[in-house]
Amino acid sequence: MATSSRTSGRRPASTRKTTPSGRASGARASTARRSAGSSSSTSTQPKTRVGQAQVIAERAVLVPVGASLLVRDNLVSTVKGFATKYRTRDSLERELKRYERRGATARNRFERQVRRTRTRFERELRQRRSRVERTVQQNRRRFEREVRSVRKGIERQSDSFGTRVEKLVSSAQGRLSSVS
Repeated sequence: MATSSRTSGRRPASTRKTTPSGRASGARASTARRSAGSSSSTSTQPKTRVGQAQVIAERAVLVPVGASLLVRDNLVSTVKGFATKYRTRDSLERELKRYERRGATARNRFERQVRRTRTRFERELRQRRSRVERTVQQNRRRFEREVRSVRKGIERQSDSFGTRVEKLVSSAQGRLSSVS
């Protein structure tokens, strides 16, 4: 901070163009200047502990005061803006009606969106339900068809098995009767 308290005609170090070799020599020169100039330049920091405590106390008081003044200025400008905008009762009522219309428009838009969403949800639900019912019905028909075909197959097999058994029994009886 010592460079900011001096008032020389030179540009600050951050804006000066330096080369890599010039940095080292510049650093040595600035260190020499600082040590030579620190005794003669005026410092903003107090040298005694009492002075430092006084600066800290002043800052503790001045910061909130400055902040409150800034808030007050903002509030005054806002109130002045409202006072000029709503100078008469008619202009205030006009503005309130405008806000009311805007609110009603937003409410209506929201209600339409809710109705649209509900309708879309119900439609999708009906479509899913009908798809499930159709699939269940198709599966039931297929199952019944397969059961009928299996039953017919079993009946055919049992009929053929029965006729075979009867043939075997009759042939066995014929053999037994011929043997006896």
